[in-house]
Order: sequence, then C-alpha cells, then structure tokens
Amino acid sequence: MSGEGTRDAGTRGRGDAETGDAGTGDVETAGIGPLSASPRPRVSASRPLLVQKFGGTSVANAERIRAAARRMVRTREQGYQVLAVVSAMGHTTDELIDLAQQVCERPDERELDLLLSTGETVSATLVAMALKGMGCPAISLTAAQAGIRTTRFFSRARITDIQPERIRKELAEDKVVIVTGFQGVTEDLDITTLGRGGSDTSAVALACALGAEQCEIYTDVVGVLTADPRLEPRARKLDRISYEEMLELAQLGAKVMHPRAVELGELYGMPIVVRSSFANTPGTVICRGEGMEVRKNVRGIAHDTDVAKITLAGVPDRPGIAYAIFAPLAEAGISVDTIVQTASIDGITDLSFTVSGSDLTRSFPLVQQVASRIGAATVDAADDLAKVSIVGTGMQSAPGYAARMFGALSEQGININMITTSDIRITCIIQRAQVQQAVQTLHAAFELDRE
Repeated sequence: MSGEGTRDAGTRGRGDAETGDAGTGDVETAGIGPLSASPRPRVSASRPLLVQKFGGTSVANAERIRAAARRMVRTREQGYQVLAVVSAMGHTTDELIDLAQQVCERPDERELDLLLSTGETVSATLVAMALKGMGCPAISLTAAQAGIRTTRFFSRARITDIQPERIRKELAEDKVVIVTGFQGVTEDLDITTLGRGGSDTSAVALACALGAEQCEIYTDVVGVLTADPRLEPRARKLDRISYEEMLELAQLGAKVMHPRAVELGELYGMPIVVRSSFANTPGTVICRGEGMEVRKNVRGIAHDTDVAKITLAGVPDRPGIAYAIFAPLAEAGISVDTIVQTASIDGITDLSFTVSGSDLTRSFPLVQQVASRIGAATVDAADDLAKVSIVGTGMQSAPGYAARMFGALSEQGININMITTSDIRITCIIQRAQVQQAVQTLHAAFELDRE
C-alpha cells in the first residue's frame, strides 16, 4: 500500500470476466466466428441485414408481441433481411428467480440458468407464431441452435464464438429469424445466461458476426437521454452519442444499454440505434465520435443507487496488504469500484472502497476476516449511498468541469463522500437520499436541457 495522500482507483470499468463483474470485463473477442474477418461478411449482397432487439417491455403481452412482429414485417417490406433477438416477457426472469428461491434457498447455478433460459424461448416462439399468422415466413431459434457458444460461468457467461450457419440458412430461405437473447451454450451443451442486460450483448454480437447494416435496440424509451427521465423530467434525447460516452454512461448506471454490448459495437464498428418500441421516432445512434457535430462537452448525467461502502481503519501500510484485502473479493466474484486510501501516518492508513449494495452481505464477512489477519483496527460499512456522474469526451480538453460539478453540489448542500474520475467522466459518491436532487442540480448546471 502507498501513503501518498488520498487517491482513487475505479476498478469496475474494465473488470475481469471471471469475477462476474456487472460492468464490461473482457469483451467477447475470443473468435465469435466470423467477427474476426474484415470486412464483415454480409448475409446477402442484394438485401442488407438488420438486427432488431426487443426488450422485455416490448414483448410483455400478446398485443406488444404482435406490434413487434408488425415492425419486423415493415422492415422486411423495406427490403431488409431481419434477425430479431428477444428478451423474456415483462418481469418473467424475476418471477422465475423468485420461484426458484421458493423451491431452494440457493438454487444450483446450472439448473437456474436452464430455468431462466425458458423465458426467452417463450418470447421467441410467440413472436414466430405472430409473424406466421401475418403471413410472414419465420422461425424461432434458441441460442444453442443459433450457434452462440459461451464460457462455463453460469449466470455470467461470456460469448466465445458464434457459428451462424443455421441462421444463414434460414435467412437464405427468406425467413425472419428470431433468436433467444441473454443466453448461450457451452462446449458440453449446457445452457448458460449472460447476466442482466445480456440480450443487448446477444444482439450486437450477432449483428457483428453476420455483417448486419446496423443493430436496433427497441425499448420503452425514445433513445439515450441526458439523464433518467424518472429523476429529471427535463431530460433530452440525444441524436448521436459516441461509443466511449455510452460505455461510461452504461457502466455508471444508465440502464438503456448493456456495457458489454456497447464495447462490442465499438470494437467492430457496428452502429447501434436505440429507439422506442411504441413510437416511430429516429432514436439515438451510438457510433464513433469522429465527425460528430459541435456539441456540449458534458453529454449526460448517470446515477446508480446500488452502492455500498466498506472502510477499514488502522490498516498497516506495507507491501501486500492491498492484495490481501481485494484478492478474496475477486475470488468471490465481487466487483470493487471506487478505492480511496488516506495518507500514511506512522505506518498506519485507512482504506475505503465501494461495492454494489447487493454484494455487501457477501463482501463484509470476507473483509472482516481479512482485517483480523492483517491487524486492521476496525471495519465499518454504509449501504445508504449512491453514485452520480457527469460524462462527456469534451471534458478531456477543457478545464473547470470538476470545480463546476463540486460547486453546484455544494450550493445544494450535497456532501461528497468519495470522488473518482477518468478522462471523460467525474463520479461522486453521495447519500442515496440526495440522488434525485443531485441529478437535477447537475443537469441544470451543465444546461443539458438545451440543444
């Protein structure tokens, strides 16, 4: 450990695929079949392919399933081949998890993944039925049938390869192909799931593997907004945003896109369009930042209320102590975010770090055990915190954004517990009860409601 004053080091951003990090981790680049080819091969030279992903709210009931099917038919009539990726209907995944926990307090991970995969299968088959009822040729495929191969980390698997021969065959027969999102299959043919938001990753990975023209993400919002409209009614839709900015927003709490999906899009140059399932509006294009229009340096405000802090006081300041603290957390699949270490006085320091609030019950006992071994004085935890962040690539070359952010929060009496930064974002840890006030304050301070 070092005693060079207070510092921070956000470790969640590029997490380890084997720790179960909910952030981006190792991007799925281990082959994914045709993705390694450049340029990406197109399914058909005469009819470009569009990949359309429909989230849980977009297929929540029979009416919405028919609406999604009609959108696919319209896209096909415009001269495109269509590959659709679907999530489970509404809150099906949560309901299945609850049911599993009623049967067994700690369900076996393999069996739980197999159970959860049924939600997307139901959606895919119903969409295919709706399309056929409209006279449109269609077929539903599970991720295994679609050739999506993954690692063996149940509930947090990573895509290792896509073998899309079956998809190509069905598209060549002029069918709309509907693939179950959120899942894949191991070499041993065990079903795995990709973690929350994994259908986004499925869709973008398939779009890249098949050389699609773009990947469209259909959801219950009109696009990527400058803030969560539930907290800030004046939030404005962005017409375009760079992969880098969208990745930061997604990692910091914006729910509209899964971080791993954005990473894949950036890696393979796949344009992603986020748009509403319920309105014919243009949506937001996620693409490379070069050549974008003149715009504000701060692009959006992100927040996350699932934050807890653990503090070790009286920690010996010597080599190997930081490893002793964080290695057990990594082995348990717990992602650590902001880390702050105070200056060393007489060889003693304090160390604070944040984890997801949902991980606190697992994290705290592990840290208590480590504290006892290394001779730390005390271990404390707080679970009433939140993160609020400003994001924008323009901040790299313009000074004063940190001061402006801190000043705006100070004027509203919002205390900052911890701070972490990157080239394009500044994140503050604050009290959870003040998160809406903080979001609205920063949205106004950086004039994000204006074009």
